[in-house]
Amino acid sequence: MAVCLMAERGAEITLLHMDNRPFSSDMGVRKAQMLAEALRRATGQALPLYMAPHGENQAINQEKCQSSYQCVLCKRLMLRTAQAVARRVGASGIVMGDSLGQVASQTLNNIRAEQYGLQMPVLRPLIGLDKLEIERIAKKIGTYEISIMNDGSKDCTAVPNRVITNASLTDVLDEEAKVDMEIMAERSAEKALRV
Repeated sequence: MAVCLMAERGAEITLLHMDNRPFSSDMGVRKAQMLAEALRRATGQALPLYMAPHGENQAINQEKCQSSYQCVLCKRLMLRTAQAVARRVGASGIVMGDSLGQVASQTLNNIRAEQYGLQMPVLRPLIGLDKLEIERIAKKIGTYEISIMNDGSKDCTAVPNRVITNASLTDVLDEEAKVDMEIMAERSAEKALRV
Protein backbone atom coordinates (compact mmCIF):
# COMPACT_ATOMS: atom_id res chain seq x y z
CA MET A 1 0.00 0.00 0.00
CA ALA A 2 2.87 2.38 0.73
CA VAL A 3 4.00 1.67 -2.83
CA CYS A 4 0.62 2.63 -4.27
CA LEU A 5 0.40 5.82 -2.25
CA MET A 6 3.88 6.88 -3.36
CA ALA A 7 3.18 5.90 -6.98
CA GLU A 8 0.06 8.09 -6.87
CA ARG A 9 2.35 10.98 -5.91
CA GLY A 10 4.49 10.30 -8.99
CA ALA A 11 7.32 8.32 -7.40
CA GLU A 12 9.05 5.62 -9.44
CA ILE A 13 9.43 2.58 -7.19
CA THR A 14 11.93 -0.28 -7.01
CA LEU A 15 10.88 -3.07 -4.65
CA LEU A 16 13.18 -4.82 -2.19
CA HIS A 17 12.28 -8.00 -0.32
CA MET A 18 14.50 -9.09 2.56
CA ASP A 19 14.67 -12.88 2.29
CA ASN A 20 14.57 -13.97 5.91
CA ARG A 21 15.08 -17.69 5.38
CA PRO A 22 15.79 -19.86 7.40
CA PHE A 23 13.87 -17.73 9.93
CA SER A 24 10.86 -17.76 7.63
CA SER A 25 9.49 -20.21 5.09
CA ASP A 26 9.61 -20.17 1.30
CA MET A 27 6.13 -18.62 1.51
CA GLY A 28 7.70 -15.23 2.25
CA VAL A 29 9.51 -15.22 -1.08
CA ARG A 30 6.41 -16.41 -2.97
CA LYS A 31 4.27 -13.76 -1.29
CA ALA A 32 6.79 -11.04 -2.20
CA GLN A 33 6.60 -12.07 -5.85
CA MET A 34 2.79 -12.22 -5.78
CA LEU A 35 2.56 -8.85 -4.03
CA ALA A 36 4.93 -7.32 -6.58
CA GLU A 37 2.66 -8.52 -9.39
CA ALA A 38 -0.46 -7.16 -7.67
CA LEU A 39 1.28 -3.82 -7.11
CA ARG A 40 2.33 -3.69 -10.76
CA ARG A 41 -1.32 -4.08 -11.76
CA ALA A 42 -2.46 -1.48 -9.24
CA THR A 43 0.16 1.14 -10.13
CA GLY A 44 0.83 0.49 -13.81
CA GLN A 45 4.57 0.67 -13.03
CA ALA A 46 7.22 -1.94 -13.87
CA LEU A 47 8.28 -2.12 -10.18
CA PRO A 48 11.53 -4.09 -10.46
CA LEU A 49 11.82 -6.54 -7.56
CA TYR A 50 15.10 -7.28 -5.81
CA MET A 51 15.61 -9.97 -3.18
CA ALA A 52 18.39 -9.59 -0.63
CA PRO A 53 19.45 -12.33 1.80
CA HIS A 54 18.74 -11.42 5.41
CA GLY A 55 18.66 -14.71 7.33
CA GLU A 56 22.41 -14.83 7.89
CA ASN A 57 22.28 -11.35 9.42
CA GLN A 58 19.46 -12.43 11.71
CA ALA A 59 21.56 -15.40 12.85
CA ILE A 60 24.54 -13.16 13.65
CA ASN A 61 22.38 -10.78 15.68
CA GLN A 62 20.69 -13.70 17.44
CA GLU A 63 24.06 -15.16 18.43
CA LYS A 64 25.84 -11.97 19.52
CA CYS A 65 23.22 -9.48 20.70
CA GLN A 66 20.63 -9.26 23.45
CA SER A 67 17.54 -11.08 22.22
CA SER A 68 15.11 -8.30 23.16
CA TYR A 69 16.81 -6.05 20.57
CA GLN A 70 16.47 -8.57 17.70
CA CYS A 71 13.61 -6.74 15.95
CA VAL A 72 15.16 -3.27 16.23
CA LEU A 73 18.53 -4.56 14.98
CA CYS A 74 16.76 -6.45 12.19
CA LYS A 75 15.04 -3.25 11.04
CA ARG A 76 18.31 -1.28 11.23
CA LEU A 77 19.93 -3.88 9.01
CA MET A 78 17.03 -3.87 6.56
CA LEU A 79 17.16 -0.08 6.31
CA ARG A 80 20.93 -0.06 5.77
CA THR A 81 20.61 -2.77 3.14
CA ALA A 82 17.81 -0.81 1.47
CA GLN A 83 20.00 2.29 1.48
CA ALA A 84 22.86 0.39 -0.20
CA VAL A 85 20.51 -1.12 -2.81
CA ALA A 86 18.92 2.31 -3.36
CA ARG A 87 22.32 3.77 -4.16
CA ARG A 88 23.01 0.90 -6.55
CA VAL A 89 19.78 1.46 -8.50
CA GLY A 90 19.89 5.26 -8.34
CA ALA A 91 17.01 5.76 -5.88
CA SER A 92 16.76 8.87 -3.73
CA GLY A 93 14.98 7.49 -0.69
CA ILE A 94 13.46 4.52 1.11
CA VAL A 95 9.73 3.84 1.47
CA MET A 96 8.47 1.77 4.39
CA GLY A 97 5.01 0.46 5.20
CA ASP A 98 5.27 1.31 8.90
CA SER A 99 2.14 2.27 10.82
CA LEU A 100 2.86 3.87 14.18
CA GLY A 101 2.43 1.40 17.02
CA GLN A 102 1.18 -1.55 14.93
CA VAL A 103 4.07 -3.82 15.99
CA ALA A 104 7.00 -3.56 18.42
CA SER A 105 9.43 -2.23 15.82
CA GLN A 106 7.02 0.59 14.95
CA THR A 107 6.89 2.50 18.22
CA LEU A 108 8.18 6.05 17.93
CA ASN A 109 11.36 5.40 19.95
CA ASN A 110 12.11 2.23 17.99
CA ILE A 111 11.58 3.99 14.65
CA ARG A 112 13.95 6.75 15.77
CA ALA A 113 16.60 4.21 16.79
CA GLU A 114 16.12 2.11 13.64
CA GLN A 115 16.73 4.96 11.21
CA TYR A 116 19.53 6.67 13.17
CA GLY A 117 22.56 7.32 10.98
CA LEU A 118 20.88 6.75 7.63
CA GLN A 119 21.84 9.14 4.86
CA MET A 120 18.60 8.84 2.89
CA PRO A 121 15.12 9.94 3.80
CA VAL A 122 12.73 7.22 4.97
CA LEU A 123 9.18 7.90 3.79
CA ARG A 124 6.32 6.25 5.67
CA PRO A 125 3.04 7.06 3.92
CA LEU A 126 1.03 4.70 6.18
CA ILE A 127 2.39 6.03 9.48
CA GLY A 128 -0.88 7.51 10.77
CA LEU A 129 -3.27 4.87 9.45
CA ASP A 130 -4.77 2.23 11.70
CA LYS A 131 -5.06 -1.47 10.90
CA LEU A 132 -8.61 -1.20 9.49
CA GLU A 133 -7.67 1.67 7.18
CA ILE A 134 -4.67 -0.27 5.91
CA GLU A 135 -6.78 -3.40 5.35
CA ARG A 136 -9.35 -1.35 3.41
CA ILE A 137 -6.65 0.00 1.06
CA ALA A 138 -5.09 -3.46 0.69
CA LYS A 139 -8.44 -4.96 -0.31
CA LYS A 140 -9.00 -2.16 -2.82
CA ILE A 141 -5.64 -2.68 -4.56
CA GLY A 142 -5.71 -6.50 -4.41
CA THR A 143 -2.92 -7.19 -1.92
CA TYR A 144 -4.92 -8.11 1.19
CA GLU A 145 -5.61 -11.77 0.36
CA ILE A 146 -1.95 -12.28 -0.58
CA SER A 147 -0.66 -10.61 2.58
CA ILE A 148 -2.70 -12.86 4.88
CA MET A 149 -1.72 -16.10 3.11
CA ASN A 150 -0.12 -18.51 5.56
CA ASP A 151 1.52 -21.89 5.16
CA GLY A 152 1.09 -22.68 8.85
CA SER A 153 4.56 -21.51 9.84
CA LYS A 154 5.47 -18.49 11.95
CA ASP A 155 6.29 -15.36 9.90
CA CYS A 156 9.67 -14.92 11.62
CA THR A 157 11.13 -17.42 14.05
CA ALA A 158 13.89 -14.97 15.07
CA VAL A 159 11.38 -12.86 17.02
CA PRO A 160 12.16 -13.35 20.72
CA ASN A 161 9.56 -13.86 23.45
CA ARG A 162 10.31 -10.43 24.90
CA VAL A 163 10.79 -7.56 22.43
CA ILE A 164 12.00 -4.08 23.35
CA THR A 165 9.32 -1.50 22.54
CA ASN A 166 10.98 1.60 23.95
CA ALA A 167 14.54 1.30 22.70
CA SER A 168 17.07 3.88 23.79
CA LEU A 169 19.45 4.86 21.03
CA THR A 170 22.42 4.39 23.38
CA ASP A 171 21.41 0.79 24.13
CA VAL A 172 20.76 0.02 20.46
CA LEU A 173 24.19 1.35 19.51
CA ASP A 174 25.78 -0.69 22.32
CA GLU A 175 24.12 -3.83 20.93
CA GLU A 176 25.08 -2.91 17.37
CA ALA A 177 28.71 -2.53 18.45
CA LYS A 178 28.78 -6.30 19.05
CA VAL A 179 28.47 -6.94 15.29
CA ASP A 180 29.57 -5.17 12.10
CA MET A 181 26.27 -3.91 10.69
CA GLU A 182 27.90 -2.02 7.84
CA ILE A 183 29.57 -5.13 6.48
CA MET A 184 26.41 -7.21 7.04
CA ALA A 185 24.24 -4.68 5.18
CA GLU A 186 26.73 -4.24 2.33
CA ARG A 187 27.00 -8.03 1.93
CA SER A 188 23.22 -8.35 1.70
CA ALA A 189 23.01 -5.47 -0.78
CA GLU A 190 25.76 -6.96 -2.95
CA LYS A 191 23.92 -10.29 -3.04
CA ALA A 192 20.56 -8.66 -3.85
CA LEU A 193 19.29 -10.07 -7.14
CA ARG A 194 16.61 -8.78 -9.44
CA VAL A 195 13.90 -11.40 -9.92
